[in-house]
Amino acid sequence: MDARHWDERYEATELVWSAGPNATVAEQVSGLEPGTALDLGSGEGRNAVWLAEQGWMVTAVDFSRVATDKALAAARARAVTIDAVTADVTTYRPQRSFDLVLVAYLQLPWEQLGPVLATAAAAVAPGGVFLLVAHDLTNLAEGAGGPQDPAVLQTPTQVAGALGGLRVTTAERIRRPVEQEGRTVHAIDTLIRAAAP
Repeated sequence: MDARHWDERYEATELVWSAGPNATVAEQVSGLEPGTALDLGSGEGRNAVWLAEQGWMVTAVDFSRVATDKALAAARARAVTIDAVTADVTTYRPQRSFDLVLVAYLQLPWEQLGPVLATAAAAVAPGGVFLLVAHDLTNLAEGAGGPQDPAVLQTPTQVAGALGGLRVTTAERIRRPVEQEGRTVHAIDTLIRAAAP
């Protein structure tokens, strides 16, 4: 999918995703001392704006201009500031390092995602944290919702192996409750947390 497709999708509704942060992101970040954060594939800014509300200085990157405009509008509405960059994460190269690098539900084929993860890992400042949450490959057969193309689904082992010099502290599958047709089912996500020495 290209940026134009996502522009159209984001224009079609007020919010494609919820306004609040992803619950796993919020849980993993709580307790960290706020500093600088990079949100790669930030979409409408749900996590970026929440991070800014917690005191983080956030750079949010997405290839959809509509999404980055929405992220900026959400930040203004909630009286915080973010730096929203419209750029393709597969070619984006940060010019500095960050205390937190977040990759949330960036579902790309591995030949694209692998280099993005290498870039993300290299952008983590000494003592900083890398955090990834994504739809897991096992979600196809054992979970609910999410992309149905196995080429864009991840596994903890695959992601952990792409993080270069980072020390992986969490590499697991987690179950996330999802409401479907009036009942609660579970999606299966990959969760990776790593630290830079």
